[in-house]
Amino acid sequence: MTQETLLRQIIDYDNRADPYPLYAELRKTPVRQEGDELFVVSTYWEIKSLLHDPRISSDARNLSPGAAGTLLQEEEASPLPPSFLRLDPPEHDRLRRMTMRPFGPPETPRRIHNMRGELARIVTDLIDGFGDRKQVDIVDDFSYPFPVTVICRLLGVPREDEARFHTWADTIAAGLDPAPGQDAGEQHRVTQQARTELGMYLSGLIDERSGAPGDDMLSELVTQHGPDGQMTRAELLSTASLLLIAGHETTVNLITNGMLTLLRNPEVLGRLREDARLAVPLVEELLRFEPPVQLLPQRTTLADIDIAGTTIPEGASVWLVLASGNRDPQRFPDPDRFDPDRKDIQHLGFGSGIHNCFGAPLARLEAQLALTELTRRLDGPRLVEDPPPYRQNAVLRGPRHLNVAFDGLRS
Repeated sequence: MTQETLLRQIIDYDNRADPYPLYAELRKTPVRQEGDELFVVSTYWEIKSLLHDPRISSDARNLSPGAAGTLLQEEEASPLPPSFLRLDPPEHDRLRRMTMRPFGPPETPRRIHNMRGELARIVTDLIDGFGDRKQVDIVDDFSYPFPVTVICRLLGVPREDEARFHTWADTIAAGLDPAPGQDAGEQHRVTQQARTELGMYLSGLIDERSGAPGDDMLSELVTQHGPDGQMTRAELLSTASLLLIAGHETTVNLITNGMLTLLRNPEVLGRLREDARLAVPLVEELLRFEPPVQLLPQRTTLADIDIAGTTIPEGASVWLVLASGNRDPQRFPDPDRFDPDRKDIQHLGFGSGIHNCFGAPLARLEAQLALTELTRRLDGPRLVEDPPPYRQNAVLRGPRHLNVAFDGLRS
């Protein structure tokens, strides 16, 4: 098996349902070179080291011209500046600090904790919405609407506008997963129209919050005057869009992968039904076992870096395969076994270093509540199809549909 065909197989949709044997093959060469300027890193300690290395950049403008093209489709062009996810210090640090102040510690330490009751009500309402049905699509009926509704409440989107927000989010998400045979030009047009409409809506909401701020995150982002100054309108729009897209897409996968894993491990499902406290370690093991973000293909080197016997030259494209590192037997004993009792789960499911997932506390809580209630309330749940159909996206890996049959709803 050549290096190039191995990487292409990992990206190939035919292997989306189970890429883990390919990751095992990949780990035989911890730093694998493909062509002149693409390097794939697949082992735990090497990935972790590079995530903390200041010589690794998240800014695509630092790629050498020969490394700019990749095997993955580039993101849609946007008139907005890059979000802090795509920036390096000091700009990354400034924008992340400003976004963190109204979101979590130390300035707003209880925002996520105080949302727990509202999150639980959203979960209950969605499950109640299953009604008398004996089969649902966990993705369309639960995993997609749940995090979008949460983001709306977090940003302060009026309840009457949430349906419009859902439509934009669904359309933009579909643009990340183009269906086979779909007209690429039409897909691009529809996605760009949704991005434009969302941007115009958010811009109007920013104007409203500037004059009449409320008790929501967008109001605080608009009105804050901290040591880092104030965000520009473009930065506000870019950050709000990031919260919607990044927060939504990863949580959809986390919940859906979690339900699939539980249905494949009925003894664990039974334990969670009897003891909701299991949800905390279970979600951490899930982030290791089936992470919602499989790989990070957007890194580049600011200098030559020697790692695992290989020199990665300055300006090269570096892919960090988080999901492979999470199954590295040099780091985790029996890594292909789902074990919520695992004692040492320093996983890479949320990345690590300065780009460690900004929304991790919220995603954890959403997944804990969602999986606990789905497990408790679905009577006799079982998979209709295994493996289910997966999303096209190789980075954001998760089922596109997860049809589950059950005997009825518990109260």
